[in-house]
Amino acid sequence: MTERAPATERNLDGYGAPPIPWKRVREAAAGDITQAPETGGPDRHTAWLATIQPDGRPHVVPVGVFFDGGTLYFTSGRRTRKGRNLARDPRCTITVATHPFDLVFEGRADLVTDADELARVRDTAAAGGWEATVEDGALTAEYSAPSAGPPPWHVFRVVPETVFAFGAAEPYGAARFDF
Repeated sequence: MTERAPATERNLDGYGAPPIPWKRVREAAAGDITQAPETGGPDRHTAWLATIQPDGRPHVVPVGVFFDGGTLYFTSGRRTRKGRNLARDPRCTITVATHPFDLVFEGRADLVTDADELARVRDTAAAGGWEATVEDGALTAEYSAPSAGPPPWHVFRVVPETVFAFGAAEPYGAARFDF
């Protein structure tokens, strides 16, 4: 996620729900969003990444996400369709269902090359149960998500420009936050 405060906030709810405060959205995204079965809502948290194919069509796949220090990360092989799409055009969208919000992050995915940042992402992944090693500017491990492609898995940092929150629990609501 982002430590920055939004430049603008807009209540999108048309049913009288109160505005969703940015603080609640940040707390939900910074919470324990695991992808192991039976650990999130409805049965697990699944994050979806949308990238732009060369012909302009969307490409959507599930990805593992890591939230660290207010920043959203995911991994991908450079030769996967999403990896090639991001190399050409870094604009992307990540969605994830949490409790109490369904979240949409629109922005850009930047390739992470800094060794300290890669080590932090590795440590965050290990805390969530995925033991990876930093090698030659990427992560390697015994296994990864099938959508990640073969190793090595490069780390991408998502810098959100817009975040949408859709209430999935009382008091519901919908909001847009622009940065």
